[in-house]
Amino acid sequence: MAPRLPARCWRQLLRPSSTSPTTHTLPRAALPSTTTNASLLPYTQSRTVKSGWSTLPTRGAKPHRFNQVTSGLPTPTTGPAAALKRKERTTPVRAGVLAVKKGMTVFMGRTGARIPCTVLQLDRVQTVLNKTKHKHGYWAVQVGMGERNPGNVTAPLLGYFEAKGIAPKEVLAEFRVRDERGLLPVGVQLMPDWFHVGQRVDVRSNSRGMGFAGGMKRHGFSGQEASHGNSLNHRTIGSAGPSQGSGSRVLPGKKMPGRMGNQRVTIQNLPVLMVDNELGIVVVKGCVAGPKGAVVKIQDACKKPPPSDDFIEKTKKLLEERFPEAEAHLQAARERHLELKQARREKRIEELMVGGMKPGSEDEMDAIEQIIAADAMNEATEHAPAQF
Repeated sequence: MAPRLPARCWRQLLRPSSTSPTTHTLPRAALPSTTTNASLLPYTQSRTVKSGWSTLPTRGAKPHRFNQVTSGLPTPTTGPAAALKRKERTTPVRAGVLAVKKGMTVFMGRTGARIPCTVLQLDRVQTVLNKTKHKHGYWAVQVGMGERNPGNVTAPLLGYFEAKGIAPKEVLAEFRVRDERGLLPVGVQLMPDWFHVGQRVDVRSNSRGMGFAGGMKRHGFSGQEASHGNSLNHRTIGSAGPSQGSGSRVLPGKKMPGRMGNQRVTIQNLPVLMVDNELGIVVVKGCVAGPKGAVVKIQDACKKPPPSDDFIEKTKKLLEERFPEAEAHLQAARERHLELKQARREKRIEELMVGGMKPGSEDEMDAIEQIIAADAMNEATEHAPAQF
């Protein structure tokens, strides 16, 4: 049986009598003689925000979201801006390039030292898109490499490249940059002199795929004994997990046979040994993951100081000199894309294809004629019989 409460505990529950017809009172024997005409609170109290049991303010229009200021929490200090600020030091200043791994060779130093190196070739690398913090949440440059047959490209991608005034690219990749200073004009071509000899770069590529492999090849297991009771289990991994301490299960992350290779590998801080614009190659010291023909991403090393400001300004000026009409070409491509888009809606694209494209200026027509004549001369030289 519960102990009897003293009189001082009952005084806290007393309140003046109200005009409400439904009031709960206790027997007179349980109260002191001075409180015979007083009434008490109801025995069952409603614990809601209105009754004062919750000290948190009312939630806003989205109560299912966490870490909101309306839930009584302080203003969060994390977010996209804080993430960009935190990664500012490890984000390269400039965009990178795409290249194809051609193979490995050696460089011979002045003292006769044999330096292994990898040859990476750039194939019509152009900028395709700039991503800004205001629109996308971060700064980045989209780069494309090579060319693709338009017949093997989907219609949305064809329209995407048409609006840029660029031929369909074989590979597209994105390079994050630190701020707006790393953005580049759309349509410019990046040459191997985007880097300089002695610079440190990071090279990313997919490693060579080896298919399904066992535990000895994939993880370097030593295997089991050759005799003494072993029956056709020489290269197996053995027990996959204990039965008592871990709960009779296989622990996550257990090294077992499976698919080996074809994983993204980053080789950091590789020095550049050679840059050649005529051959379109960048030679870096050491090895790069992946087979011959693998697509690699080259960018300034994130753990080393960026190139000097003078070199960065020099590369930007070279781009402006090589492609002085990049902005005008992009604007003309956008207008032409809108015209073709409207013609497709009106089903007039066949008329445009029969009539042909609008002729350009005299300089453009002369340049096209020179290109056709040069190609014809090259074909005639190749097919001409050799003279001894």
